[in-house]
Amino acid sequence: MTPEAHAHLARRCKVMSRLIREHGPCGIVPEAKHSPFQSLVTAVAHQQLNGTAAETILRRFRALFPGKRFPSAARLASVSDEAMRACGFSWAKIASIRDIAAKTLDGTVPGSKAIAAMPDAEIIERLVQVRGVGRWTVEMLLIFKLGRPDVLPADDFGVRNGFRVAFNLPEMPKPKELLAFGERWRPHATTAAWYLWRAADNPKKQKAIKGINA
Repeated sequence: MTPEAHAHLARRCKVMSRLIREHGPCGIVPEAKHSPFQSLVTAVAHQQLNGTAAETILRRFRALFPGKRFPSAARLASVSDEAMRACGFSWAKIASIRDIAAKTLDGTVPGSKAIAAMPDAEIIERLVQVRGVGRWTVEMLLIFKLGRPDVLPADDFGVRNGFRVAFNLPEMPKPKELLAFGERWRPHATTAAWYLWRAADNPKKQKAIKGINA
């Protein structure tokens, strides 16, 4: 994110300092051009799937709308549930995507300009009204579309596993434990989350650290 974030994390947490040295600058690049509709549909596609499988499904989905990089909420009505199912979406995800479109059209899901001016808590409160969209999904939007600097997705498996690996813990931390420890990372928790994802991706590179007295 920013040099200030790296400096803050390195100063407040020796484990983060090590991760920053090992992995270099935080690589999050917000997808600002994506609408909230596109970001939510993309996040739903990724739920409970690895990235490659989700991107394959999304590629097939986009192919249903020739000439468009991504369909609008209104244009979604032009394709059937069966066509979406053939892309690889489950019936539950199809119902969720339909509701994302409906709530985009009725204004529950704000447009790009409106959402940029809203605080994190309000965005979460609004978007969790959508079927199949929980706090984790909204947190991914906050991080990867809006580039919000202080999001710690404590329910995310990769973040929790990265914490376990980086701090050499015998078991996964509970979300409440992770949030409590993560208070020292604020207001740059998003950058800390990125380094925990890196730790989870590269467990063999992590040096053993006993306990979490960072």
